[in-house]
Amino acid sequence: MSHPDAPHARALLRSMLLIRRFEERCAELYTQRKIHGFLHLYIGEEAVAVGSIAALEPRDSIVATYREHGQALARGVSTNSVMAEMYGKQEGCARGRGGSMHIFDADTRFYGGNAIVAGGLPLAVGLALAAKMQGEDRITACFFGDGAVAEGEFHEAMNLAALWRLPVLFCCENNLYAMGTALEIAQARTDLAARAAAYGMPASAVDGMDVLAVEAATRRAVEAMRSGAGPHFLEFRTYRFRPHSMFDPELYRSKEEVAEWKKRDPIPMLERRMRETGMLDDAGMAELEQEVVDEVEASVAFAEAGSWEALEDLTRFVYSETSGRTSEGPVEGEGAGALKAATVKTTYREAMREAIRDAMRRDERVFLMGEDVGRYGGCYAVSKGLLDEFGPERIRDTPLSESGFTGAGIGAALGGMRPIVEIMTVNFSFLALDQIVNNAATLLHMSGGAFNVPLVIRMATGGGRQLAAQHSRSLEGWYAHIPGLKVVTPATLEDARGMLWSALEDPDPVLIFEHVLLYNMEGELAADAGPVPLEGAVVRRSGTDVSLITYGGGLWKTLEAADELAAQGISAEVLDLRCLRPLDTDAILATVARTHRAVVVDEGWQTGGISAEVTACIMEGAFYELDAPTVRVCGVEVPMPYPEHLERAALPQVADIVAAVRALFPDPEGDGP
Repeated sequence: MSHPDAPHARALLRSMLLIRRFEERCAELYTQRKIHGFLHLYIGEEAVAVGSIAALEPRDSIVATYREHGQALARGVSTNSVMAEMYGKQEGCARGRGGSMHIFDADTRFYGGNAIVAGGLPLAVGLALAAKMQGEDRITACFFGDGAVAEGEFHEAMNLAALWRLPVLFCCENNLYAMGTALEIAQARTDLAARAAAYGMPASAVDGMDVLAVEAATRRAVEAMRSGAGPHFLEFRTYRFRPHSMFDPELYRSKEEVAEWKKRDPIPMLERRMRETGMLDDAGMAELEQEVVDEVEASVAFAEAGSWEALEDLTRFVYSETSGRTSEGPVEGEGAGALKAATVKTTYREAMREAIRDAMRRDERVFLMGEDVGRYGGCYAVSKGLLDEFGPERIRDTPLSESGFTGAGIGAALGGMRPIVEIMTVNFSFLALDQIVNNAATLLHMSGGAFNVPLVIRMATGGGRQLAAQHSRSLEGWYAHIPGLKVVTPATLEDARGMLWSALEDPDPVLIFEHVLLYNMEGELAADAGPVPLEGAVVRRSGTDVSLITYGGGLWKTLEAADELAAQGISAEVLDLRCLRPLDTDAILATVARTHRAVVVDEGWQTGGISAEVTACIMEGAFYELDAPTVRVCGVEVPMPYPEHLERAALPQVADIVAAVRALFPDPEGDGP
């Protein structure tokens, strides 16, 4: 192997020394209780980060794992900002919100550490997809440990990257142990490069203790990738000299094994080579050591002098502080919405399709991806015909890999695109929970506002089609529990079209739940219908005696129940929540103040659901307005049965709503309140 020139060799050695001294100082600070939580040290593995990142360009992107201090420092993230982040100070690179496992830096395109094993791989695929769709010569390097190879997201990401020939450099840091489980115990095949090669991409094993070998292998891979060769996999065979984390008693490996690996310490190895070739002497090494120590100590002083974020800023960066809206929505009114003069007859399905079509015509960053969205036209035919108009790059069929393609959508959003991810049914979304909850909902906050996720996820929800338990759930209330997500449930044609419009202009992740029984609903829609706000409930029918509070598929049953009640002399007001997070508590309290009675209609289960949240809101904010207890009409707490009569019994029906309202009034004859 040829030797690098002296300045480059010195830079490599300095970078490894900086990581080593930084990590050693962090270990000391941890014992002094200056750094808290989990602390995973990179000592012993410095050659991997330094050698591989030396082969990348500033325009390239990096996604790391929880042992990412080394990658961050090698990438050029400020030592001061990384140390301040370790302390949790607001001068940190993520304003102290991420800590040791979540280092972010927008200036260096460092998209952060990820505490979920393999959680960053789909993000890297999405970032590379964004680069390819934008025609940019940009590689995404993704670092992960050998333990990640056992995760499904690893395989989903590898398949997508190979399938779409994306410029992803998979950097596997094989340090022989996934926490405390040895590779040979966890993997049926320990040759990880060979496993990656099965996906049809170039894959090789590299001596991860030799920084020059790491750099050379990475440069070869990068050169091939820039010429359009698709993804590459590099297995860096390395070793961590310290335990998995500072909590680790390290009972799973012997001291002799550690000592043997320390003989191949990457820092002395490079130092010896430099001395042998006359690039380094004692004075030069002493000078280098002093530079590094001074820089690390300066970072400690910087962190010590840093400030704690004010308590009043606790809820910052849950959602973006600037709106992405570029258009104004139509004026809304009672009923299905105020129609404009010129209308067209359409369906809910067609309204959704037109919203997608319009968005893709307006903004070339918008694309749709999911299972069967292209050639099949979508499970519910929402995307039928769009492939012919926009082509397979923008109407992108995916494998059956919900976590993989949802994570890729998140990564593409991070990379500047505006993806619409279609998950065929809400029941399948649980396969993507890691990406939705641990990445989409948290990246803005953990990065201290550096990286937002302008992503739209659409999915069908609800029962009523005899699809049995695994295809008939109403789980939108579960997602409404998660800060960082926006959850909307359009029930009208106007909302179906307009909320998708607004969601694509929003800087935060928006989940759209489309009830399966609404797709065929017909009605009149304004020919020039525009965006509809994502926040704010709407009174669909005014009343004076009782408030019926509902959303999504429950709206039309509730309106029908209100008609029946009117015939019985009971004036019911119908409030359509439309958005479950953020919930319009002001509208809920206002309607109760007008009618003094409330019935919450929710197809989801009662326990821990949206109906419970709405009821708690009323109890806390309008208790003294009530003339009767709040009542809930919810789905029966049973997995959805297949027979039609049992399915009907499991879901709220018009008669159930009417009966619940009549029970609130003292007149047993039902002649009115």
